[in-house]
Amino acid sequence: MARAISIRLNEEAQRALARLEASGLTRSEAVRRALVESARRVERRKALATEVAALESDEDDRQEMLEVAALMESLRVAR
Repeated sequence: MARAISIRLNEEAQRALARLEASGLTRSEAVRRALVESARRVERRKALATEVAALESDEDDRQEMLEVAALMESLRVAR
């Protein structure tokens, strides 16, 4: 079921909305799309943060990263 909301836009948001409307979107479509895309970005950031935390806690992976970094450094210095 559709639900109407009311918002106050600052100058930056007004300019962004104008750009979206200029692309052919209606005001409602632009706002709905922006909300959905913003929520997806938040979820992707959360997923990425979870993945980073898992990698950081993996001691074997951390050791391998250090070994690769040391190898790369030794190759750089050898030039």
